[in-house]
Amino acid sequence: MAGVVAAALAAAAAVAGVHQYERVAISPAGDLVASVESVELPGRTATPHGALVVRGVADGAVVATYDPCNSCAYSDPTWSPNGQILTFLGADRRTRTAEILQVVDGKVTAAAAFPGLLAKPRWSPDGTVLAVLATAHPSKESGATNPGAARVGEIDSAPDERRIAVLAPGAVRLISPADRFVYEYDWTPDGRGFVATDAVGDGDNNWWVAKLEAVDLATGAARTIAAPKVQMGYPRVSADGRTVNFIGGLMSDFPVIGGDLYAVPFAGGEPVDVTPGFKGSFNALTWLRSGLFATALVGERQTLFQVGKDGGLKPLWSEAASVGAGDGRLSLSADGSKAATTRQTFAAAPHIAAGPLTALQAITHDNDALVANAEARSITWTSDGHTVQGWLLAPKILAPGKTYPMAVQIHGGPSSAVEPRFVSEGATRTLLDRGYFIFEPNPRGSYGQGEAFTRANVEDFGGGDLKDILAGVDAVEKIAPVDDRRLAVYGGSYGGFMTMWAVTHTDRFKAGAAGAGIANWVSYYGQNGIDQWMVPFFGGTAYDNPAVYDRLSPIRYIKAARTPTFIHVGELDVECPPAQSLEFWHGLKAMGTPTSLVIYPGEGHRLLKPANQQDVEARTVAWFDKYLGSAQ
Repeated sequence: MAGVVAAALAAAAAVAGVHQYERVAISPAGDLVASVESVELPGRTATPHGALVVRGVADGAVVATYDPCNSCAYSDPTWSPNGQILTFLGADRRTRTAEILQVVDGKVTAAAAFPGLLAKPRWSPDGTVLAVLATAHPSKESGATNPGAARVGEIDSAPDERRIAVLAPGAVRLISPADRFVYEYDWTPDGRGFVATDAVGDGDNNWWVAKLEAVDLATGAARTIAAPKVQMGYPRVSADGRTVNFIGGLMSDFPVIGGDLYAVPFAGGEPVDVTPGFKGSFNALTWLRSGLFATALVGERQTLFQVGKDGGLKPLWSEAASVGAGDGRLSLSADGSKAATTRQTFAAAPHIAAGPLTALQAITHDNDALVANAEARSITWTSDGHTVQGWLLAPKILAPGKTYPMAVQIHGGPSSAVEPRFVSEGATRTLLDRGYFIFEPNPRGSYGQGEAFTRANVEDFGGGDLKDILAGVDAVEKIAPVDDRRLAVYGGSYGGFMTMWAVTHTDRFKAGAAGAGIANWVSYYGQNGIDQWMVPFFGGTAYDNPAVYDRLSPIRYIKAARTPTFIHVGELDVECPPAQSLEFWHGLKAMGTPTSLVIYPGEGHRLLKPANQQDVEARTVAWFDKYLGSAQ
């Protein structure tokens, strides 16, 4: 079976597909790396089926390939502490059933089946017990970006629960309290329990008010350690068991993590920010025997730090690249000397990089023949006293003396950031092929410049960040042959809101494309499934601060909208319900402004069906060509 699957992956890659490596996990000894691999073909009509592949860290050679379930999507490869067992998960999303799969001595077996969803397997420190997050009989896939369940019957009567569970012989035994949704967890060093971020009620909505709790393995009893006002990511227990560290900050989406490093006694207390004033955003955290390690986005660079007891930071590795692993941005060996990750840049397609921390090297070469269709550069500019960073992508071939249209893509969040990644598909790829410049700014509210910068758009959505973006356009036009008369703006989620805001506040853009946007924060508060995220950004609920919600709503300025705007959204979007897109579309039509609205059936916040992804791409490109004129 392994040889057949490996041959199939190689054959698919030969058809100019992009080989993807996901959930990378290095073995404790640092000699092997496991990942879920698949090939995305151009013009694909179905989500590709992957396989679990184990490679040697030294040279990337395939040691073994596992694909025991043709209808399963695999995830979360996890090594036992002694490296003898490789665990991974298989999920059949059609039936919403899952399996815990284990590889021992080169053979894969199903250790347990479960009627629901499984995630984040973790071995106890002594390697005797495997824990996992389990959602029995779910109404939907976990996470607000996935399609919501039909809003019929009694609403909110039985929200999904996600609980810490352990693998018992042939079964999954639930441990943590039945009324909680657990977002993340970690074993305590003595193996007697866990720390977890969890909340009572709807898991999609309550991460923003989650508590940090200790859960006893024997009894399942939970004890609150802390209930901070910041959002939390990566709860980790120190090697001596006395301290819990986590990343805390102002965050708008789970699990898009960014913030400072915090510490709180395991016994309980008030968390302390141990990196105040840090000019970056931490995004992953792990405790090893050799100490605490953390990655952070600092400007445009991902950086790995070893954290001292006093909060001092020793940089170990840094690169302007997108990196990702199964349990953070880098997967570290047990002694912290080696790492593995999926790495990509605007110039280099995805590959596995592994080896010593100070000398990570590409060990896979399946995508080496893929050529980027753009030249990328990081640019910085000033706006209202802020130093702002963004990325400018230029078409490969430019004619002397000619000017070109430019599309400004605004990222979602707002607590997020554009990081270097290989542009292999989608509207951005097609626009570059057609001769557009693409500008991707990280305005105030983004990660990478510190918590003060991330918080700089509180109660000011669309205000300072639009100033930053327009100032960035000015900066681009000083260094690139961009035609200011042919500018477009597009984005999804918060980027969709910003597109709606931009076309109601400036005539500088000649076309817009808003995906899953927000037209009216007041009505949105009562329509969406994640209203808790809004409270720290607006200074209260829509019932507490209606004036702020109203002032920041694009629909209030609809009479100023003259920019032709294409709008699209998923029918079952929990985060940005289609009613918001309908409201903005209706307003544009009432103003006589050219507009088009497409609602995609069965889709959530992210469009998952390849045919719908391709349809959005085609419509966006055609819309921009119509109102800006083709660059070709």
